[in-house]
Amino acid sequence: MPRFYARRRLSVAAAATALISSVALFSAPTASAALPTPVSAATARTYLASLTVATEDRTGYDRDLFPHWITQSGSCNTREVVLKRDGTNVQQDSSCAATSGSWYSPYDGATWSAASDVDIDHLVPLAEAWDSGADSWTTSRRQSFANDLTRPQLIAVTDNVNQAKGDQDPATWMPSRTAYRCTYVRAWVQVKYYYDLSVDSAEKSALTNYLAGC
Repeated sequence: MPRFYARRRLSVAAAATALISSVALFSAPTASAALPTPVSAATARTYLASLTVATEDRTGYDRDLFPHWITQSGSCNTREVVLKRDGTNVQQDSSCAATSGSWYSPYDGATWSAASDVDIDHLVPLAEAWDSGADSWTTSRRQSFANDLTRPQLIAVTDNVNQAKGDQDPATWMPSRTAYRCTYVRAWVQVKYYYDLSVDSAEKSALTNYLAGC
């Protein structure tokens, strides 16, 4: 299958071209990420109104403080569980590694046939969580957050898109597929609400505006 993204060295212009190509070639997805259904827009608006607004603490973050991709069952870790959940016709070897399948990335509309082209995105990034309250959590709670399969927090997406997102919140980054943005912000607010994380003023304004259109 053609690769739509030059890995880790993608220019803005190339990214735009790649996105157009992916949309043209895949007018309908062959697989669909199975993110747990987020709360409704009305509920998300209620949740958002109750979140603490605070300036983010941009110090002290270390990814290792969030133990992730822990064993879920047998030899399968969290990444492998999400790859299986979000893909179509996924085959795994005896170590639970995905050897074949199809993955549709709802962020950008690309479809991939190699698990190596797919990242598991923490919808609310680990650094964002740290900056908005997780710095005071126990390691156990941070582990639960980083491996949460119950809330709409983990999703298989194009690796370069996930890397471009980094630790940005909806004030500075949103999925390029406008059709997915309502789902994205509903999920974002649900996760922040469940884990009692704060929002900064720009983030709350962006979420409010997006939710108004849901």
